[in-house]
Amino acid sequence: MPGLAVAGAGRPLVGILLVVLATLAFALADVATKHLAMLYPVSVVVAVRYLVNLGLLALFLLPRHGKRLWQAERTWLALLRGLCLAAASLTMGLALRVMPVGETVAIIYLAPFAVMLLAVPLLGERVSTVGWAGAAFGFVGVLLIARPGGSLDPLGVFFAVVNAGFSTAYHLLTRLLSRTETTISMLFHTAWVGAAVFCVLAVPSLEGFSPPALDVGLMALLGGLATIGHFLFTAAYREAPASLLAPVNYLHLVWAGGLGWMAFGHVPESWSLAGMALVAGAGVAVALNSHLERRRTRAEAAAGPRLPQQFTEKEA
Repeated sequence: MPGLAVAGAGRPLVGILLVVLATLAFALADVATKHLAMLYPVSVVVAVRYLVNLGLLALFLLPRHGKRLWQAERTWLALLRGLCLAAASLTMGLALRVMPVGETVAIIYLAPFAVMLLAVPLLGERVSTVGWAGAAFGFVGVLLIARPGGSLDPLGVFFAVVNAGFSTAYHLLTRLLSRTETTISMLFHTAWVGAAVFCVLAVPSLEGFSPPALDVGLMALLGGLATIGHFLFTAAYREAPASLLAPVNYLHLVWAGGLGWMAFGHVPESWSLAGMALVAGAGVAVALNSHLERRRTRAEAAAGPRLPQQFTEKEA
């Protein structure tokens, strides 16, 4: 999450370990979402998740931070960001209902590439040659996964691609808001907006809704896993710079594919597996290149301005 790190501070290996655990928490949440979405309305499942998320944030952050928990300088943008994440949560649930976990997660990883490309005109950021190539290879990987004639449900693919669109908007707004808003405020706004939206959407499905206690507990666990995942990311970015941790995020695809196989027996087809590897490889390459560029920039800045060659020759 942007705005969480102090670059160069902390313990990088601890930061990497925390991201590994965070991606595992998110993959477990994906598996739980799929299981529950196949049995119950997605709106109800996600409503419970957001309510648990909101309750945990209030329980642990409200006593310490008070009204700072909901204070925001650009409230309307914070609300829009929350709506984007709510829409992403809905489309993710709808996609997972009919799609394998690994392939779904791989498709939504279009979002980091889209964020990188759209940040050029919208935020004035620069994309390297490696970044453009990575975006192209990532797109090819998604085409291999969602290729026409494949075994994936077309409606599920549609929801996964729409999810990537909402996720892109969410991350661009996060970058923009991180310049003026606190992390706790952004977390709280996404939690209460999502809880409000899905409580309203869930009302028509509540009649006759009486799941067993085990499934209610799993819905609550889903909210806990999402909260734990975000907490671990927060802690990770305090220990290491984002450019170092970014490649580790793609471990999410490995967790998702492995857990999807263990829980549902889903084994990706060869073309889908190649596409997933291409998406992950392209993402890791872009992230590593970004990290190396940042290190080179810092090294040049630390060395100071270089004297013209004619002066150095005269001094010699």
